[in-house]
Amino acid sequence: MPRQSKRTLALREQTDGTDRLSLDEACQKVKSMSTAKFDETIDLAVRLGVNPRHADQMVRGAVVLPHGTGQKVRIAVFAKGDKAKEAEEAGADIVGDDDLVAKVQEGFLEFDRVIASPDMMGQVGKLGRVLGPRGLMPNPKVGTVTPNIKQAVQEAKAGKIQYRVEKAGIIHARIGKASFEASQIAENANAILTQLVRQKPATAKGTYLKSITISSSMGPGVRLDPAAFTGKDSEA
Repeated sequence: MPRQSKRTLALREQTDGTDRLSLDEACQKVKSMSTAKFDETIDLAVRLGVNPRHADQMVRGAVVLPHGTGQKVRIAVFAKGDKAKEAEEAGADIVGDDDLVAKVQEGFLEFDRVIASPDMMGQVGKLGRVLGPRGLMPNPKVGTVTPNIKQAVQEAKAGKIQYRVEKAGIIHARIGKASFEASQIAENANAILTQLVRQKPATAKGTYLKSITISSSMGPGVRLDPAAFTGKDSEA
């Protein structure tokens, strides 16, 4: 087992892992423990009481964070004609149609988000094996296959994030930087949590929000009280 640094041990002493804090308290604590020499990323992890193997319990979506993620996002758009021009004017980093499809097939992946107009999906569909495993495949359910290219690009630039429950029932999301105010981190986290509560599958039984943890890149996790968002007791 790797030896833990004095800094790590000192930070862990500040939380025993059993506390269930309010959102504001948790964000303040995580920010105070973000003491690395770089601007740490703040992450949210939510364990849901769902079985992702069942299609009717797959939780996924997208939300525009009020304060963005603090990360520059490189956006690639597959579009033609007026839609391509629309993407360029909205600030897309890479725009193309068949030429971009060919470029990606050859290994070009210098982008973080992909948006496509519906008429391009016949070609973009060929990139499933390349984009799919990287979580980059455009999907109408999260607004990345849309005729409104301008809005999609603007929202992505403004801090729209996508999320999808993993096999273990956990959703991970980047919600800001340590340089953010604690209130900004809290508002970003609340935007996701509020939407997750609304998305509870009708077939999900028992406790839905099992645990919620916020952490920085180099710091320990701080656990929130899920009951604050559902009004029900959480799982220990």
